[in-house]
Amino acid sequence: MLTALPDVVSALEKDEIVPFFQPLVDLRTGNLKGFEVLARWNHPEAGPILPDNFISLAEENGLIEDLTGQICQKAFQSSHLLSNELTLAVNVSSVQFRDSRLPLQIQKITAATGFSPSRLIIEITESVLNHDLETARRVAGELKALGCKLALDDFGTGYSNLRHLLSLQFDQLKIDRSFVSGMTTRRESRKIVAAIIGLGQSLNLEMIAEGVETEEQTNMLVWLGCELGQGWRYGKAQAGEHIAGMIEAEPTPMLLALSTPGDDWATSSLEALPSLRLAQLQAIYDGAPVGLCFLDHNLRYISLNKRLAEMNGVPISSHIGRTVEEIYPQWFPIYEPFLVRALAGEAILGVTLIRPGAAPGDGDKALFASYQPAWDEADEVIGISISVLDVTQHRISNDAPLSREADPEPFGFNVNPEMPWVMDAEGNDLQTSSRWVQTIPVGKDRIRNLRWLEALHVEDLEPTIRAMRLALRTGEAIDIEYRILSVDGEWRWMRSRGSPRFAPSGEITRWYGSVEDIHDEKQQWQTSK
Repeated sequence: MLTALPDVVSALEKDEIVPFFQPLVDLRTGNLKGFEVLARWNHPEAGPILPDNFISLAEENGLIEDLTGQICQKAFQSSHLLSNELTLAVNVSSVQFRDSRLPLQIQKITAATGFSPSRLIIEITESVLNHDLETARRVAGELKALGCKLALDDFGTGYSNLRHLLSLQFDQLKIDRSFVSGMTTRRESRKIVAAIIGLGQSLNLEMIAEGVETEEQTNMLVWLGCELGQGWRYGKAQAGEHIAGMIEAEPTPMLLALSTPGDDWATSSLEALPSLRLAQLQAIYDGAPVGLCFLDHNLRYISLNKRLAEMNGVPISSHIGRTVEEIYPQWFPIYEPFLVRALAGEAILGVTLIRPGAAPGDGDKALFASYQPAWDEADEVIGISISVLDVTQHRISNDAPLSREADPEPFGFNVNPEMPWVMDAEGNDLQTSSRWVQTIPVGKDRIRNLRWLEALHVEDLEPTIRAMRLALRTGEAIDIEYRILSVDGEWRWMRSRGSPRFAPSGEITRWYGSVEDIHDEKQQWQTSK
């Protein structure tokens, strides 16, 4: 195959470097989202030649700017075939990304062709981040100022520092095909893909999988939380004259019955979200008689239990990775005010919502719901834990009207009188029940960093601190009683109990326990004395 430098020079002079377009799709629906632009050398005798055979020569001999210019010019000229929602992703070599002239070149080509930079995604590899990072930051900033998005390609195959993910303000993270190809047969590959998706989602990056070839791979990627994909399952890269056909083609069928990828999988995509694992595992438990789910900060379902799926009339598999509004557009306006408040950090306990029937003839449902924000180690809200009870029959049997307004005074149904908490080895609260947040008047701030002690009665403060210090020092179980000032201005007796969790080295890593309101029992005991 011809790969000598004179051949590359001749190819550029004869305008033989052309763009091919590979579809980029939504993994769940199969709908087209855009194309990745791939360089091909349209050799008059050998036919299309892959870039591995000429890109490096162009880089080494100062021809990469001309090559990129030809590819972008032709690709952007084809954009008139694309709807405004479709994007184009262009690969930029590490050599050119360190060239301060790149943003100006992109600006000139987009202006000349009428292609909006807001629809352009610049893909770079990790090697860009290993040399002259300051120039790379400057180039990235100028491209972002034009409206372009940045994608980090082939993630996990290079040697970049993770802090560079933040330095260059990436919008997308692409999972290399070498990991995707082995994820259905090798546990190690699956774990790597899960970790990459978890990292990307924790940084609010859009995740793209390369080399998707089978339905099984799509299935697993959706369960892990990956949003977009490309590969032979959705179409090979083709020349520009085939764009119209690729756009008009029927989308790859949506996964109507998403099956569990393996016996060791739960009905959750949480394996991909390590930053959410603690909050989610505390909020959702199997076999609960109430509907439970966990939403991420984009209001997408990360997990839910069977009871809630039955209550909503939609399978579990149809929830995962999709937003509340996507699944329930007719009911979303009812839920939205509470979801917004929870994302702002407010714990909302015990609101009764009246939800219209899903179909004509279906009766309204009365739902008793609680919304609890979940915080990460940086004290930022990363999602919402939701519990839901269907109390329609209860209200009907008690002749309560089903008003379409949210009921601010729900009936006295109590699922669990104890309020769970998690504390670190130093005594700082990491996660606390929304019911405790509502019990004290200052909300979330009071439960973090031992500030909950400020709510205690002055007579109970010293003995409580003494008991806490002893437990933290010795690892003895916590069992203390104290009074707190409730939101109603009443001093109520509480009992807090907890036990430590030890590391293999013997050090305490976490405390797990619960708080119970014992005021009525205490009052009865004192009266009987």
